[in-house]
Amino acid sequence: MPQGHQHEPAAAAANKSNKKDPPLIQCADLILPWLTPLELANISSTCKALSQISKSITLQRTLDASRFLENHLIPFLNPNNQHLYAYFLYTPSQLLPSQSPLRQPWGSQLDRDSLGRHHGDSACKLNESWEVLRGSDSELATPRRVMGESGKGVCGCDCEGCEEGGTGWEFWGLEEMGIMTECGPGCGCGLECSNRLTQRGVLVKLKIVRDGKKGWGLFADQMICQGQFICEYAGELLTTEEARRRQQIYDELASNGQFSSALLVVREHLPSGKACLRINIDATRTGNVARFINHSCDGGNLTTVLVRHTGSLLPRLCFFASRNIKEGEELTFSYGEIRVRSKGLQCFCGSSCCFGTLPSEHT
Repeated sequence: MPQGHQHEPAAAAANKSNKKDPPLIQCADLILPWLTPLELANISSTCKALSQISKSITLQRTLDASRFLENHLIPFLNPNNQHLYAYFLYTPSQLLPSQSPLRQPWGSQLDRDSLGRHHGDSACKLNESWEVLRGSDSELATPRRVMGESGKGVCGCDCEGCEEGGTGWEFWGLEEMGIMTECGPGCGCGLECSNRLTQRGVLVKLKIVRDGKKGWGLFADQMICQGQFICEYAGELLTTEEARRRQQIYDELASNGQFSSALLVVREHLPSGKACLRINIDATRTGNVARFINHSCDGGNLTTVLVRHTGSLLPRLCFFASRNIKEGEELTFSYGEIRVRSKGLQCFCGSSCCFGTLPSEHT
């Protein structure tokens, strides 16, 4: 809880209930954080005690979208209407639909250390149940390694990704998608290795702000320098068949203008040039803060990079700052250039080169 905050936490409200209270009230701080917003609203209308606890849980949810799974709190800010936060299940890294939780506690006063972290090598679990999917398109830009003075990484790792050492990555062709390689399950090093930059979670301060036209968007809550890692695009990894099935459902739900999906398709050309790796990441139900990054027709201030790991089949899509970003500035990138729908969703990016509609293509 931020210093000076006067709102009473759910645990304190629950502790005030005496032993004669019904079991639900006595255990409210353990049960209510598992509820959806609609369920929480319904139960809060049953009595004053549950209403008070529900309001406290709602407040806690607005303070951190990541459920303490990131290095910094990522708050929701909405000065425009009554929607205080967006409800979704949080994962800091990629997972399969079978690994996605049905529910997740959010808004309780659990110690953040007890929730644990599952960055980095957790991605290796995906390799056993995933197969390479072939698709088409997209040229790739190339990042280059910025060499360090030593012949090894800071942690002394001898693996291929670290043997030349280094302090970071420098990119050119930022309007294109780059590729970089980090240490992974096949290496003997840990997260302290200098070649695991994107595996330590969100290291910059961010906030999620509601706009009257665009809806929720991700904003910098500090000065971010060009080249800094922002976050990965985390969500459920889908087969192409499942991605297409879900997209049909999402298109129907979006037809009334009250639904927005977060299904992203990434295509990477393989070295042979005869095929490409297609990755479908759906952050609609389960994802991380990257699901709030909006489109900008001018390319935005983020660049996308496919990050591979030694010993891991699938790359991760990561965002880096393509230029210096001021505190309070919205983080955006280009969703693409293709627009197959003549009557696509309206674009509110506000750039001087805005096309008026959001990019769209066949899933």
